[in-house]
Amino acid sequence: MPNIAYVNNRWTSLASAKVNVEDRGFQFGDGVYELIRTYDSRPFHLTEHLERLKISAAEIQIPLRDSISKLEKIVHTGCHKSGHKEIKIYIQVTRGPAPRLHAFPKQVRPTVVMTFRKLVPIADAVRKKGLSVISVPDIRWGRCHVKSLNLLPNVLAREQAIQSGAEEALFIRNGKVTEGSGSNLFSVFGKTVITPPTGPYLLSGITRELILQIGKREGISIIEKELSFRQFKEADEIFLTGTTLEVMSVVKLDQQPIGGGSPGPMAEKLFRLFKKQVKNVPMPRNMPSLSRNLGYT
Repeated sequence: MPNIAYVNNRWTSLASAKVNVEDRGFQFGDGVYELIRTYDSRPFHLTEHLERLKISAAEIQIPLRDSISKLEKIVHTGCHKSGHKEIKIYIQVTRGPAPRLHAFPKQVRPTVVMTFRKLVPIADAVRKKGLSVISVPDIRWGRCHVKSLNLLPNVLAREQAIQSGAEEALFIRNGKVTEGSGSNLFSVFGKTVITPPTGPYLLSGITRELILQIGKREGISIIEKELSFRQFKEADEIFLTGTTLEVMSVVKLDQQPIGGGSPGPMAEKLFRLFKKQVKNVPMPRNMPSLSRNLGYT
């Protein structure tokens, strides 16, 4: 069962995949991406991911030449070709290859790359233990709602977390928590769940939106509002969401225990509800509430 790649209409093994050395994605980080996973060979909320990809591309003036339906077909073909049941799918679209100049080239065709790798789900033992995280200053650019290839601040933050013995880093901007280096964050105070609101400093994940929907359906009080870092540290629970994380408890922040220092009941409940929906409900083509959070003008 191979790891494979799709590069501009050509299928190849992942190890053999190549792009032009003058591609602007390599030269400038001039591009956008999405991460999608499968459950039992089914891409999870594929249409929503592709709609967000299209919006991100439009935000930086990259025209997506392929329709959403065509991209969906390519993804399904890749899943079939790879043969894996659980797959991690990265889609990257760059402005394309051109001589290195900062200004947009006049005539260039975007590069479309998809990679299909075997996904190893997070072990139950890791979930039962929970994550340790650190806080770092948010030094990213002012359009974090665009899922761009410019991830150096995220890379540096994650490496700082690893070097300190933690697994994730949470960004703090102007004294307020925003999101993780690769995750959205939630805090729990009593029976109320609070998550930072969408805006230019936060990329609302597909899993984040699904948790908001699940909470509303189940009668759980989930509020979107800003929290100071001081308030955030006093939460009874903290948990993260993401495509591969799903719903993951945080048990330690900056070396200090959160709540009782073990995964909390709200995160465990939402994780169970999330997995139940993944298992029992057909993947919906549309999630209406996403439209308000996928992009900004």
